[in-house]
Amino acid sequence: MTDTTSLPQPLDRARVTSARTAVFVVFALAGLVFASWASRIADAKAALGLSAGELGLTLFAASVGSVTGLPLAGRISDRIGASRAVALGIGVGLAGLLAVGLVVDAEGPRLGVAAGLFCVGLGVGVWDVSMNLEGADVERQLGTSVMPHFHAAFSGGTVVSALIGAAMSWGGVPLTVHFLGATVLTVGLAWWALPRFLPRSAEHHEAARAARERHRSAWLEPRTLLIGVVVFAAAFTEGTANDWLAVAFVEGHHLPAWAGVLAFATFLAFMTLARLLGTGLLDRRGRVPVLRASFALAAVGAALVIFGTPWLAFVGAAVWGIGAALGFPVGMSASADDAERAAARMSVVATIGYVAFIAGPPVLGLLGDSVGVLYSLLVVGALALLALTVVPAVREPADD
Repeated sequence: MTDTTSLPQPLDRARVTSARTAVFVVFALAGLVFASWASRIADAKAALGLSAGELGLTLFAASVGSVTGLPLAGRISDRIGASRAVALGIGVGLAGLLAVGLVVDAEGPRLGVAAGLFCVGLGVGVWDVSMNLEGADVERQLGTSVMPHFHAAFSGGTVVSALIGAAMSWGGVPLTVHFLGATVLTVGLAWWALPRFLPRSAEHHEAARAARERHRSAWLEPRTLLIGVVVFAAAFTEGTANDWLAVAFVEGHHLPAWAGVLAFATFLAFMTLARLLGTGLLDRRGRVPVLRASFALAAVGAALVIFGTPWLAFVGAAVWGIGAALGFPVGMSASADDAERAAARMSVVATIGYVAFIAGPPVLGLLGDSVGVLYSLLVVGALALLALTVVPAVREPADD
């Protein structure tokens, strides 16, 4: 298997195009694995007889695993190469996923499920940063914005996997069988994709190691932290819709459950479409103007969902999806502008961003208890406005 970090010298176009396809596949697989578990959470809760509080504490184990893996991922990738780091993350994550399936199907202890979820979170954390590093390397070699395409692949993977999971749940398929199928598919496609990552340069590896020794921690760099704030706001904007949009339509607009699901599907569809089409805008207009428009659209979309009629709320879900599409991938690209410091900086930015995914659900839940789920979504608009003040941190180096 070929290792990789970023390369300073240009490569053959066909080689880079092959790597781009491989990264696209790896992002889609990450979405598939994530949604394989997410689509069966309700089944696991019922099988183990968990209360909402017990389920929440169990799910928190995955968050702890992610927070553990994300800060380490850059260093791991820097030392062994992105392809091996992704392979390591896949191995740990899939082992945890299979363990969860086995424990749930055997109606085993909740602690066993939590241990498996910790491994899922740990593996996905390493996998996530490493594939984003490879995506940034490919983007530099191509000279064009392609990171949003990779994140669109992740979104597409989650949608397909969620549909498969719904069918598995409807058919009463055991979690172990479902997760084993996801594992076989993931390993098979990863086995094809990882050797096609960009080749690793020993010279650049030594330069990156020397850079680590010369520079202070990325956690002390103002620009890196500001990019982290942008990614935090983007992650919160996206994650809030993932967790609460359907509930807000049902409880806030008094619509049937299927309409809430349709609203969520609308958000996902427009977010995926914007990620596919947004790369041209980024290349023509630059990161800062595009992200300013994106966060403004996210705020407008959330306002339409909160204050509009049900029909306007559906329009708002679409606008919100467009606004949520580009912040996270652009922030990851910006953190990797300097190839020598990319691993350290991306680990910091990813860690800050994922705090939003972890903290968002309980924060919105507490607000929802006080003001209702619909009005708790005002936090999205507030964070979008905050992001507008720090968006200049993601500006391309050539524009500085």
